[in-house]
Amino acid sequence: MSQRENILELEKQLSNIIVGQEKLINRLLIALLADGHLLVEGAPGLAKTKAIKSLAERIAGTFHRIQFTPDLLPADVTGTDIYRAQEGGFSFQPGPIFHNLILADEINRAPAKVQSALLEAMAERQISVGLTTHALPELFMVMATQNPIEQEGTYPLPEAQLDRFLLHVCIDYPDAAAEHKILALVRNEAKNKDKIAPSQGMQLPQNALFLARQDVLNVYMAPEIEEYIVQIIMASRKPAAYDAALASWIDYGISPRGSIALDRCSRALAWLEGRDFVTPADVQAIAHDALQHRIGISFEAEARGMDRHALIDALLNRVTAP
Repeated sequence: MSQRENILELEKQLSNIIVGQEKLINRLLIALLADGHLLVEGAPGLAKTKAIKSLAERIAGTFHRIQFTPDLLPADVTGTDIYRAQEGGFSFQPGPIFHNLILADEINRAPAKVQSALLEAMAERQISVGLTTHALPELFMVMATQNPIEQEGTYPLPEAQLDRFLLHVCIDYPDAAAEHKILALVRNEAKNKDKIAPSQGMQLPQNALFLARQDVLNVYMAPEIEEYIVQIIMASRKPAAYDAALASWIDYGISPRGSIALDRCSRALAWLEGRDFVTPADVQAIAHDALQHRIGISFEAEARGMDRHALIDALLNRVTAP
Protein backbone atom coordinates (compact mmCIF):
# COMPACT_ATOMS: atom_id res chain seq x y z
CA MET A 1 0.00 0.00 0.00
CA SER A 2 1.13 3.56 -0.71
CA GLN A 3 1.47 6.05 2.14
CA ARG A 4 -1.75 7.76 1.11
CA GLU A 5 -3.62 4.45 0.99
CA ASN A 6 -2.41 3.72 4.53
CA ILE A 7 -3.76 7.05 5.79
CA LEU A 8 -7.06 6.66 3.92
CA GLU A 9 -7.49 3.19 5.43
CA LEU A 10 -6.85 4.74 8.84
CA GLU A 11 -9.49 7.40 8.09
CA LYS A 12 -11.97 4.72 7.01
CA GLN A 13 -11.48 2.73 10.21
CA LEU A 14 -11.95 5.84 12.35
CA SER A 15 -15.12 6.76 10.43
CA ASN A 16 -16.58 3.35 11.24
CA ILE A 17 -16.37 3.96 14.98
CA ILE A 18 -16.62 7.77 15.23
CA VAL A 19 -20.01 8.54 13.69
CA GLY A 20 -21.17 12.02 12.73
CA GLN A 21 -17.81 13.71 13.30
CA GLU A 22 -16.21 13.55 9.87
CA LYS A 23 -14.67 16.99 10.28
CA LEU A 24 -12.98 16.02 13.55
CA ILE A 25 -11.48 12.89 11.97
CA ASN A 26 -10.26 14.88 8.96
CA ARG A 27 -8.67 17.57 11.11
CA LEU A 28 -7.03 14.97 13.36
CA LEU A 29 -5.36 13.42 10.34
CA ILE A 30 -4.36 16.82 8.94
CA ALA A 31 -2.74 17.76 12.27
CA LEU A 32 -0.95 14.41 12.32
CA LEU A 33 0.31 14.84 8.74
CA ALA A 34 1.32 18.47 9.32
CA ASP A 35 3.12 17.63 12.60
CA GLY A 36 1.04 19.97 14.74
CA HIS A 37 -1.30 20.07 17.71
CA LEU A 38 -5.08 20.25 17.78
CA LEU A 39 -7.49 22.15 20.05
CA VAL A 40 -11.04 20.78 19.89
CA GLU A 41 -13.97 22.68 21.30
CA GLY A 42 -17.35 21.02 21.68
CA ALA A 43 -20.06 20.01 24.09
CA PRO A 44 -19.63 16.87 26.24
CA GLY A 45 -20.34 13.52 24.63
CA LEU A 46 -19.27 14.35 21.07
CA ALA A 47 -16.58 11.60 20.89
CA LYS A 48 -13.60 13.93 21.32
CA THR A 49 -11.85 11.54 23.71
CA LYS A 50 -12.87 8.48 21.72
CA ALA A 51 -11.50 9.98 18.50
CA ILE A 52 -7.94 10.55 19.76
CA LYS A 53 -7.94 7.24 21.67
CA SER A 54 -9.10 5.33 18.59
CA LEU A 55 -6.43 7.06 16.49
CA ALA A 56 -3.76 6.13 19.03
CA GLU A 57 -4.83 2.47 18.96
CA ARG A 58 -4.20 2.42 15.20
CA ILE A 59 -0.73 3.97 15.27
CA ALA A 60 2.33 2.14 16.52
CA GLY A 61 2.91 4.43 19.47
CA THR A 62 1.85 5.19 23.01
CA PHE A 63 -1.14 7.20 24.24
CA HIS A 64 -1.96 8.93 27.51
CA ARG A 65 -4.96 10.92 28.69
CA ILE A 66 -4.31 13.75 31.14
CA GLN A 67 -7.39 15.05 32.93
CA PHE A 68 -6.73 18.72 33.66
CA THR A 69 -8.03 19.98 37.02
CA PRO A 70 -7.45 23.17 39.05
CA ASP A 71 -5.23 21.31 41.55
CA LEU A 72 -2.94 19.80 38.88
CA LEU A 73 0.77 20.59 39.25
CA PRO A 74 3.37 20.95 36.46
CA ALA A 75 5.20 17.87 37.79
CA ASP A 76 1.99 15.86 37.32
CA VAL A 77 2.42 16.46 33.59
CA THR A 78 6.17 16.64 33.03
CA GLY A 79 7.45 14.29 35.72
CA THR A 80 9.98 15.14 38.42
CA ASP A 81 13.29 14.16 40.02
CA ILE A 82 12.82 11.39 42.58
CA TYR A 83 15.34 10.69 45.35
CA ARG A 84 16.52 7.06 45.23
CA ALA A 85 17.91 6.11 48.64
CA GLN A 86 19.51 2.94 47.30
CA GLU A 87 21.39 4.99 44.71
CA GLY A 88 22.11 7.93 47.00
CA GLY A 89 20.89 10.51 44.47
CA PHE A 90 18.07 11.81 42.30
CA SER A 91 16.80 10.30 39.07
CA PHE A 92 14.19 11.59 36.68
CA GLN A 93 10.76 9.96 36.69
CA PRO A 94 9.05 10.82 33.37
CA GLY A 95 5.48 12.12 33.51
CA PRO A 96 2.57 11.32 31.20
CA ILE A 97 3.73 13.90 28.62
CA PHE A 98 6.37 11.37 27.47
CA HIS A 99 4.00 9.57 25.10
CA ASN A 100 3.37 9.89 21.36
CA LEU A 101 -0.26 11.00 21.47
CA ILE A 102 -1.55 13.08 24.37
CA LEU A 103 -5.14 13.93 25.20
CA ALA A 104 -5.20 17.10 27.33
CA ASP A 105 -8.78 16.82 28.52
CA GLU A 106 -10.45 20.12 29.51
CA ILE A 107 -7.17 21.96 29.20
CA ASN A 108 -8.69 25.26 30.35
CA ARG A 109 -9.32 23.84 33.82
CA ALA A 110 -5.60 23.81 34.63
CA PRO A 111 -3.84 26.83 36.21
CA ALA A 112 -1.23 28.94 34.44
CA LYS A 113 1.85 27.01 35.66
CA VAL A 114 0.54 23.74 34.25
CA GLN A 115 -0.41 25.41 30.99
CA SER A 116 3.09 26.90 30.69
CA ALA A 117 4.66 23.45 31.19
CA LEU A 118 2.47 22.10 28.40
CA LEU A 119 3.34 25.14 26.28
CA GLU A 120 7.05 24.28 26.38
CA ALA A 121 6.31 20.67 25.46
CA MET A 122 4.16 21.72 22.49
CA ALA A 123 6.45 24.45 21.20
CA GLU A 124 9.91 23.03 21.86
CA ARG A 125 9.19 19.27 21.94
CA GLN A 126 11.00 19.14 25.27
CA ILE A 127 10.39 19.72 28.97
CA SER A 128 12.67 21.21 31.63
CA VAL A 129 12.94 19.91 35.18
CA GLY A 130 15.39 21.84 37.31
CA LEU A 131 18.49 22.45 35.21
CA THR A 132 17.93 19.47 32.93
CA THR A 133 16.09 19.41 29.61
CA HIS A 134 14.46 16.20 28.42
CA ALA A 135 13.52 15.60 24.78
CA LEU A 136 10.09 14.29 23.85
CA PRO A 137 9.47 11.52 21.26
CA GLU A 138 9.80 12.37 17.55
CA LEU A 139 6.13 11.49 17.08
CA PHE A 140 4.40 13.84 19.50
CA MET A 141 0.93 15.34 19.15
CA VAL A 142 -1.33 16.99 21.70
CA MET A 143 -5.08 17.05 21.23
CA ALA A 144 -6.59 19.36 23.82
CA THR A 145 -10.31 19.71 24.51
CA GLN A 146 -12.42 22.56 25.80
CA ASN A 147 -16.03 22.54 26.92
CA PRO A 148 -17.72 25.73 25.63
CA ILE A 149 -20.81 25.27 27.82
CA GLU A 150 -19.43 25.25 31.35
CA GLN A 151 -16.88 28.00 31.96
CA GLU A 152 -17.06 28.25 35.76
CA GLY A 153 -13.71 27.47 37.38
CA THR A 154 -11.77 27.62 34.12
CA TYR A 155 -8.60 29.44 33.12
CA PRO A 156 -8.83 30.87 29.58
CA LEU A 157 -5.82 29.90 27.48
CA PRO A 158 -3.48 32.84 26.80
CA GLU A 159 -2.99 33.92 23.20
CA ALA A 160 0.62 32.65 23.27
CA GLN A 161 -0.57 29.12 23.99
CA LEU A 162 -3.50 29.24 21.57
CA ASP A 163 -1.02 30.21 18.85
CA ARG A 164 0.88 26.95 19.45
CA PHE A 165 -2.11 24.92 18.26
CA LEU A 166 -1.97 24.24 14.55
CA LEU A 167 -5.77 24.03 14.36
CA HIS A 168 -8.69 25.05 16.56
CA VAL A 169 -11.70 22.93 15.61
CA CYS A 170 -15.23 23.61 16.83
CA ILE A 171 -17.52 20.60 16.53
CA ASP A 172 -21.30 20.41 16.84
CA TYR A 173 -23.93 17.78 17.55
CA PRO A 174 -24.46 15.05 14.92
CA ASP A 175 -27.60 15.12 12.77
CA ALA A 176 -30.58 12.74 13.16
CA ALA A 177 -29.23 10.14 10.69
CA ALA A 178 -25.88 10.01 12.48
CA GLU A 179 -27.67 9.77 15.84
CA HIS A 180 -29.43 6.57 14.64
CA LYS A 181 -26.07 5.15 13.55
CA ILE A 182 -24.57 5.99 16.96
CA LEU A 183 -27.37 4.12 18.75
CA ALA A 184 -26.87 1.06 16.52
CA LEU A 185 -23.09 1.20 16.95
CA VAL A 186 -23.27 1.42 20.75
CA ARG A 187 -25.79 -1.45 20.92
CA ASN A 188 -23.52 -3.58 18.73
CA GLU A 189 -20.46 -2.76 20.84
CA ALA A 190 -22.34 -3.67 24.02
CA LYS A 191 -23.45 -7.01 22.58
CA ASN A 192 -19.98 -7.89 21.29
CA LYS A 193 -17.73 -6.19 23.83
CA ASP A 194 -16.03 -9.49 24.74
CA LYS A 195 -15.30 -10.24 21.08
CA ILE A 196 -13.83 -6.87 20.06
CA ALA A 197 -10.10 -6.41 20.66
CA PRO A 198 -9.11 -2.88 21.74
CA SER A 199 -6.63 -2.51 18.87
CA GLN A 200 -8.68 -4.32 16.24
CA GLY A 201 -7.66 -3.23 12.74
CA MET A 202 -4.46 -1.88 11.24
CA GLN A 203 -1.59 -0.33 13.14
CA LEU A 204 0.27 2.29 11.14
CA PRO A 205 4.05 2.16 11.72
CA GLN A 206 5.57 5.47 12.76
CA ASN A 207 7.99 5.35 9.84
CA ALA A 208 5.04 5.16 7.41
CA LEU A 209 3.62 8.30 9.00
CA PHE A 210 6.95 10.13 8.69
CA LEU A 211 7.11 9.16 4.99
CA ALA A 212 3.56 10.43 4.52
CA ARG A 213 4.61 13.75 6.06
CA GLN A 214 7.38 14.03 3.48
CA ASP A 215 4.86 13.36 0.70
CA VAL A 216 2.69 16.17 2.07
CA LEU A 217 5.62 18.59 2.09
CA ASN A 218 6.24 17.75 -1.57
CA VAL A 219 2.70 18.72 -2.63
CA TYR A 220 3.09 21.56 -5.15
CA MET A 221 1.99 25.04 -4.17
CA ALA A 222 2.00 27.60 -6.98
CA PRO A 223 3.50 31.04 -6.24
CA GLU A 224 0.02 32.54 -6.75
CA ILE A 225 -1.41 30.33 -3.98
CA GLU A 226 1.44 31.23 -1.63
CA GLU A 227 0.82 34.92 -2.37
CA TYR A 228 -2.88 34.36 -1.63
CA ILE A 229 -1.98 32.97 1.81
CA VAL A 230 0.33 35.89 2.53
CA GLN A 231 -2.32 38.42 1.50
CA ILE A 232 -4.88 36.86 3.85
CA ILE A 233 -2.41 37.25 6.71
CA MET A 234 -1.51 40.81 5.67
CA ALA A 235 -5.20 41.73 5.55
CA SER A 236 -5.45 40.81 9.24
CA ARG A 237 -2.42 42.93 10.16
CA LYS A 238 -3.10 45.98 8.00
CA PRO A 239 -6.86 45.76 7.46
CA ALA A 240 -7.27 49.47 6.65
CA ALA A 241 -5.44 48.87 3.36
CA TYR A 242 -8.15 46.39 2.37
CA ASP A 243 -11.32 47.80 3.92
CA ALA A 244 -12.06 50.55 6.46
CA ALA A 245 -14.78 48.47 8.15
CA LEU A 246 -12.43 45.50 8.46
CA ALA A 247 -9.96 47.67 10.38
CA SER A 248 -12.59 48.43 13.04
CA TRP A 249 -13.38 44.72 13.53
CA ILE A 250 -9.82 43.45 14.15
CA ASP A 251 -8.09 43.95 17.49
CA TYR A 252 -4.79 42.29 16.52
CA GLY A 253 -3.57 40.40 13.46
CA ILE A 254 -2.43 36.88 12.75
CA SER A 255 1.12 35.76 13.61
CA PRO A 256 3.49 34.03 11.15
CA ARG A 257 2.34 30.72 12.63
CA GLY A 258 -0.96 31.43 10.87
CA SER A 259 0.62 31.48 7.43
CA ILE A 260 2.66 28.38 8.29
CA ALA A 261 -0.52 26.60 9.40
CA LEU A 262 -2.33 27.55 6.18
CA ASP A 263 0.62 26.32 4.12
CA ARG A 264 1.07 22.97 5.90
CA CYS A 265 -2.61 22.18 6.35
CA SER A 266 -3.73 23.10 2.83
CA ARG A 267 -1.00 20.79 1.48
CA ALA A 268 -2.20 18.00 3.81
CA LEU A 269 -5.82 18.53 2.74
CA ALA A 270 -4.90 18.41 -0.96
CA TRP A 271 -2.85 15.23 -0.38
CA LEU A 272 -5.72 13.53 1.45
CA GLU A 273 -8.01 14.34 -1.47
CA GLY A 274 -5.58 12.73 -3.91
CA ARG A 275 -4.06 15.82 -5.51
CA ASP A 276 -0.39 16.73 -5.80
CA PHE A 277 -1.12 20.47 -5.92
CA VAL A 278 -2.89 23.01 -3.71
CA THR A 279 -5.92 25.00 -4.87
CA PRO A 280 -7.44 28.21 -3.42
CA ALA A 281 -10.36 26.04 -2.24
CA ASP A 282 -7.94 24.08 -0.01
CA VAL A 283 -6.76 27.29 1.63
CA GLN A 284 -10.33 28.50 2.12
CA ALA A 285 -11.48 25.15 3.52
CA ILE A 286 -8.82 25.13 6.24
CA ALA A 287 -8.72 28.89 6.94
CA HIS A 288 -11.29 28.97 9.76
CA ASP A 289 -9.67 26.20 11.80
CA ALA A 290 -6.14 27.48 11.16
CA LEU A 291 -6.79 31.17 11.88
CA GLN A 292 -9.77 31.70 14.22
CA HIS A 293 -7.69 31.33 17.40
CA ARG A 294 -4.94 33.63 16.10
CA ILE A 295 -6.92 36.80 15.39
CA GLY A 296 -8.29 39.32 17.85
CA ILE A 297 -11.89 40.42 17.40
CA SER A 298 -12.73 43.96 18.49
CA PHE A 299 -15.51 45.02 20.84
CA GLU A 300 -17.21 46.81 17.95
CA ALA A 301 -17.34 43.60 15.92
CA GLU A 302 -18.78 41.66 18.86
CA ALA A 303 -21.36 44.41 19.39
CA ARG A 304 -22.43 43.85 15.77
CA GLY A 305 -22.98 40.17 16.56
CA MET A 306 -19.87 38.96 14.77
CA ASP A 307 -17.74 36.09 15.96
CA ARG A 308 -14.29 34.92 14.83
CA HIS A 309 -15.77 32.75 12.09
CA ALA A 310 -17.55 35.78 10.62
CA LEU A 311 -14.29 37.72 10.90
CA ILE A 312 -12.40 35.06 8.93
CA ASP A 313 -15.17 35.14 6.31
CA ALA A 314 -14.72 38.92 6.07
CA LEU A 315 -10.97 38.44 5.51
CA LEU A 316 -11.53 35.87 2.77
CA ASN A 317 -14.13 38.06 1.09
CA ARG A 318 -11.72 40.98 0.87
CA VAL A 319 -8.72 39.09 -0.53
CA THR A 320 -9.04 38.04 -4.17
CA ALA A 321 -8.30 34.38 -4.81
CA PRO A 322 -6.07 33.52 -7.80
